[in-house]
Amino acid sequence: MDITGSVALVTGANRGIGRGFVEHLLERGAAKVYATARRPELVDVPGVEVLPLDITDPASVAAAAAAAPDVTLLVNNAGISTSGSLVTGDLASARSAMDTHLWGTLEMVRAFAPVIEHNGGGAIVNVLSALSWFAAPGAGGYAAAKAAEWNMTNSVRSELASRGITVQGLHLGAADTDMMAEYDGPKTAPTEVARLALDGVERDAAEVLVDDWSRLVKASLAGDPVDFAAQLG
Repeated sequence: MDITGSVALVTGANRGIGRGFVEHLLERGAAKVYATARRPELVDVPGVEVLPLDITDPASVAAAAAAAPDVTLLVNNAGISTSGSLVTGDLASARSAMDTHLWGTLEMVRAFAPVIEHNGGGAIVNVLSALSWFAAPGAGGYAAAKAAEWNMTNSVRSELASRGITVQGLHLGAADTDMMAEYDGPKTAPTEVARLALDGVERDAAEVLVDDWSRLVKASLAGDPVDFAAQLG
């Protein structure tokens, strides 16, 4: 699909990668951009239509779909950062990660697939992570949720292909966002993440790997996971 003239809805649009998507969509000539957030008052990008949205609340998702009946491009970016041990930590944290990244994203896909199909087809982008493919110490709940979201993305891609909707899985290591402020390593600018993803939309790419880290981690899947974990120290 062509980004120019599209009608996009971005979740988690008040900061970070979501805000990067909103800004880049406007630069590329999207006809309309719905910028959504749990706290819509924090969205401050001019030229967008702001909607309240909590992707873990089915009623909120249904309301957003009703308020945005012209969407042709859905960017599922909203997420949370969780940490702790899966074995000894608080299970509520891991459940929250799964509720957000898997079930919340799937709720959005289910609500907006009929909208996009009705508008002649389009695309969905699910913002995933290199952590879809490995588990870093202390990030087991987040990694498990992203792994589940990755395979869900693969599943809905095959289901929606016949309905004129492409589904992209977007993977990256680290972006230069508030969430990754403490990370001391290479980080990709949010607008660059958005550019690569939207380039992928225009060529119907099923998967976009943003950086060297995501490409390295995916390549490691052919090997022994214990060996890869040992490289992480």
